[in-house]
Amino acid sequence: MIRTLVMAGMLLVCLFGSQGFPAAAEAAGSLDDCSGIDDDAARLRCYDEIAGRKPKAPAVTAAPAPPADSRREEPSFMSKRWQLDEESRKKRFAIMSHRQNYLLPFTYNFHQEKETYESISPNSDVDDAEAKYQISLKVKLWQDILGTPMDLWFGYTQMSLWQVYNTESSSYFRETNYEPEVLLNYRTNTDIFGLMRSRYVQVGFNHQSNGRSEPLSRSWNRIVANFGFERDVFNAQIKTWLRIPESDDKDDNPDITSYMGYGELWLGTVWKDYHLGLMLRNNLRFDDNRGALQFELSFPLIEHINGYVQYFVGYGESLIDYNHYTNRIGVGMMLKDW
Repeated sequence: MIRTLVMAGMLLVCLFGSQGFPAAAEAAGSLDDCSGIDDDAARLRCYDEIAGRKPKAPAVTAAPAPPADSRREEPSFMSKRWQLDEESRKKRFAIMSHRQNYLLPFTYNFHQEKETYESISPNSDVDDAEAKYQISLKVKLWQDILGTPMDLWFGYTQMSLWQVYNTESSSYFRETNYEPEVLLNYRTNTDIFGLMRSRYVQVGFNHQSNGRSEPLSRSWNRIVANFGFERDVFNAQIKTWLRIPESDDKDDNPDITSYMGYGELWLGTVWKDYHLGLMLRNNLRFDDNRGALQFELSFPLIEHINGYVQYFVGYGESLIDYNHYTNRIGVGMMLKDW
């Protein structure tokens, strides 16, 4: 019985062993075929198939992010003026232009008021032609007040009318207005019915005077509220004010609001180095209506200076002329914003 089982086992081993030899020979032949493949990826795939190894599914990778555009969007007119965007707010405490800084070497007033000066000095003479210039600067005193989108600014503007061609009267300065102000600027970026975007709301205190003694002294103090709007290259500014009352014995110009009103509207468009602006002011009185209009155009001239044309008609061009009609045109140059 044992002999029979041993013989059966040997027979099974011979049978299974004889079937394995041809398989090994076949595998050896396949390996030789793979080694003859030149392409690395195809040769590796051939070896994997012989070994019974399943190829891994290709890894899914996210599409590469598009390269960042190195060009930054140009800040808008009001962003430059009031540092409304994140990038401009990094320039803290820098002195900036406030209103326009310009020099008009020649202006001509078709309705020059002379009676005020001649009543004081009968021998004085006032020319219709004179120079006009304005210096206007501001500095940010406090940024992001208490973590809010509010900034505190101090601004100073000085405008002068210079009788430069009146050599017979020593080319005197006929009028200079000094205007310091403190403004609390709240940054906004709100869509207004799809028409414009609100960019800022300002409240503050404004003082304006001409530094003269009686009877040429003029001055007033105001609480101001300003609103800025933009759309593409167009901008609009609404400036409003409320005069702080003064006692009768100190008030040099008690009727100034009847000529200057309570606000003005500035409209403008800026394209590259070209600027077109319009100011409108009115006292909103039907019985004794008075107002003013100022048109201005600036255009490229040289590297840091633009050509500048200004036309003013109405009341309130300067404090000394707040109650006198002015009709003036001037040409000159304006500093670009730095």
